[in-house]
Amino acid sequence: MRSSQKDRRVRRALDSGASRDFEELTRIVNMGEGDFVEFKRRVPEPQRIAKEIVAFANTSGGRLLLGVDDAGVIAGLKDPEEQIFLLNSALEEATDPTVKVALRRVRVSRKREVVVATVSRSPERPHFVVGAHQRTAYVRIGEKSLEASREAVRLMRASARPEEVSFEFGDKELLLMRYLDQYGRITVDQFARLADIRRKQASHTLVLLTRGNVLAFHSAEGGDFFTAAPRRD
Repeated sequence: MRSSQKDRRVRRALDSGASRDFEELTRIVNMGEGDFVEFKRRVPEPQRIAKEIVAFANTSGGRLLLGVDDAGVIAGLKDPEEQIFLLNSALEEATDPTVKVALRRVRVSRKREVVVATVSRSPERPHFVVGAHQRTAYVRIGEKSLEASREAVRLMRASARPEEVSFEFGDKELLLMRYLDQYGRITVDQFARLADIRRKQASHTLVLLTRGNVLAFHSAEGGDFFTAAPRRD
């Protein structure tokens, strides 16, 4: 009798936990796809799923929900074990360095589950999607995973290996700061034209000033840009 009562209490506790998990899942789905959430009905081919995971790892982290379609319908998976295997295989095969994810299964009906893959912002950035003829870094911008610019990749590499930065503040840097005072932002191409220098040199200067906390870097769907870094009191 006591054993039966204990079993019922355990089942109630498990049911309560499952209910909380489902409520949290529903809340996330209702927010829709964005900077931190991606829906996938099932695991697609390795490079496609790796692209979403890499983008989260290279930016600010996020959650991939397997078993939720693009419209936000929680369909669930009949074969969560197989989908987890495919996801882990894709990450081993198509990400470098390999991205690690935390997996959780949420029951959404008697026979279906959603798999939640949580990705943290990685200290090993940049991560790349790799294939036969591919080695590409991605970042997350809104609900899209977009190819990272050269500047973004350089800054990721620098953040993984921080070191002191030294630079000379010459005429082109003063010209840059006057431009930012007036217009607020600048791209690599705009700076190259403004200072009449090659794009490679413009990129190097902007990255160096960002590493020195003079500038701030911003990834955007329409193209990356730089602004003056916020002043520190």
